Amino acid sequence: MLYVRFPLSLRNVEDLLHERGVDVSHETIRFWWHRFGPLFAAEIRKRRIEGMRSSRWRWHLDEMFVRINGERHYLWRAIDHEGEVLESFVTKTRDRKAALKLLKKAMRRHGRPEVIVTDRLRSYGAALKEIGASQRQETGRWLNNRAENSHLPFRRRERAMSRFRRMRSLQKFAAVHASVSNHFNHDRSLSSRPHFKANRAAALAEWRGLCAE
Repeated sequence: MLYVRFPLSLRNVEDLLHERGVDVSHETIRFWWHRFGPLFAAEIRKRRIEGMRSSRWRWHLDEMFVRINGERHYLWRAIDHEGEVLESFVTKTRDRKAALKLLKKAMRRHGRPEVIVTDRLRSYGAALKEIGASQRQETGRWLNNRAENSHLPFRRRERAMSRFRRMRSLQKFAAVHASVSNHFNHDRSLSSRPHFKANRAAALAEWRGLCAE
């Protein structure tokens, strides 16, 4: 959890565990993350999808640049109105085909939203037109701030990892990071301190339950 949730390197996690009396190498932590990260993420995603009915109201779509071995790639992400990451995937191109794939993946899992907010990239308009949802699109200078802000935790995590070397590694980490971030993301500014603490404790208890299964 430490490695995925917080902007820490493998060696940072190794040192933190050592302070707590757990003697493991950073390569062991790498193995744990590759072995168990996707399993935990899939279970979290499954449980959250079952209880996410409000996510069909408004989605925000956006793409961000990520460099892999010096080459520019694109991480496409779909966010709901509460900041929940619904889908994310990596492509080499920034075109209609990639935007269409993002929409189809998100709609297959979460259904069709009432409103889809995007920037003015024409690929989104072309993709929405192809699936007959162009009337649901909204664009505006500040409308997509929800998606832009959702990139920040991933950017901080990316810097701690010193970038990515393969598309497959980026895709895996983006999916796991999104699920774990969704699970522990409780906006402090929108709730009272007691309510926030209760939600945080519940999220941690559920996480420990996943680890014990």
